[in-house]
Amino acid sequence: MVRENGTWFTRPGLLPSQLGQSVAEFRRVPNLFEIVSFDYWRENYGFQIDPETNARMQDYLADPAGRDHVLSIVRTRLKAAGKPAEELEAMTEEQLLERAGGYFAGGHDLIIGRRHYVDGATHDNQLASSGTLSVDEHRALIRFTTQAVADLYARNRYAPYVAVFQNWLKPAGASFDHLHKQLVAIDERGVHAEEEIARLRANPNMYNEWAVDYANYHNLIIAENDYAVAFAGFGHRYPTLEIYSKSATPEPWLQTDDEIGGMSDLMHACHAATGPDVPCNEEWHHKPIDLDIPMPWRVMIKWRVSNLAGFEGGTKIYLNTLSPQNIRDRVVSAMFSLRDEGRIAPTIRIATEAYVERNCLKYNPVLR
Repeated sequence: MVRENGTWFTRPGLLPSQLGQSVAEFRRVPNLFEIVSFDYWRENYGFQIDPETNARMQDYLADPAGRDHVLSIVRTRLKAAGKPAEELEAMTEEQLLERAGGYFAGGHDLIIGRRHYVDGATHDNQLASSGTLSVDEHRALIRFTTQAVADLYARNRYAPYVAVFQNWLKPAGASFDHLHKQLVAIDERGVHAEEEIARLRANPNMYNEWAVDYANYHNLIIAENDYAVAFAGFGHRYPTLEIYSKSATPEPWLQTDDEIGGMSDLMHACHAATGPDVPCNEEWHHKPIDLDIPMPWRVMIKWRVSNLAGFEGGTKIYLNTLSPQNIRDRVVSAMFSLRDEGRIAPTIRIATEAYVERNCLKYNPVLR
């Protein structure tokens, strides 16, 4: 994804010689070690590469630099998997290229940001996180991600769900400290999702009653705009910020640019208020493509600020040193400063505390 003269656009299917012709602000690439592999889809479902993707793969392999690149990656992966050196050396190029399909039609992609450090960084601890991006950059990242989700669904008819997540810093499971999202096409929804769907069938208004309305009644709303609302989460193992889309369209990639932008602005503000030094997981939830009932697009940002230990493992009681009220107060305060500095979207309405007398009234959110 490239930005030129303030305009964002994508350049798909580039060959190695074309990579230096522009600067990619964000790049979508296949994951070297998939959670669900290309071979899994092929062997269990008879999955075949679609004609458009196959043509792109053949063009890349016909390019000498592209062919060398793929061969190098296949060898690297086989070596990492424990393939003996003598067996690897004995493999022909044709045998190696039989494994190339996963790098073009695999179901596990990364979306990687350009920066490792913030622009102009003077210290190596000034990492570029989601919250250090500009509002415009973050909107482009979220739009690029929703397009990738739609593309994975379109190219694999056997995948009922595409999981989207972001691990920031090693305590949150990141293998490297560089901004990246992951998208994984999977062939099941998972136990938690199935239970959630069963509850949704029994109560179609569940997300209003048990999430947004509950947060509102307990004064946990943090901020909102015309398209989304953010609040301090509850019932999680880790301190959590929840952002819910207000759109009636449950598929993120089918929402309007304004709706996607509104979600992006609140996600960006929550990351900025969290700060780049806090390890966190960003988890996306949306309606599975084969589900017949609506389910809102919602994003959880979980702060990985504690480690589970023997007490939690033995009792399944999870200790949390930050209450939802603590989270609310911390994030609200940070958002006011960030908005004053012009670092988050000016259209965000932030909750404020109003007390008639000290300890007389509960927290009263007034969005302004």
